[in-house]
Amino acid sequence: MENLQVLRNRLIEKILTTKNVVFLEAIDKIFSSTQIEEKEIELSDVQMKMLRVAEEDIKYGRVISEEELDKLDEEWMK
Repeated sequence: MENLQVLRNRLIEKILTTKNVVFLEAIDKIFSSTQIEEKEIELSDVQMKMLRVAEEDIKYGRVISEEELDKLDEEWMK
């Protein structure tokens, strides 16, 4: 998938150079209709416990890199 920042920059460039008002209004409507109100996320007790365990793992260095994880996945898939 394309790098998010590259995509954003390409879209910004196109928006800045267009003179088509109808097109810009349509883009504005798309953004307005797809914006989600930020709301507080409620987590279950189990989810909170999992987050605390994960934070503890990070704190004590019980982590592996993505590269190491990929290698383990490859071995497991054999």
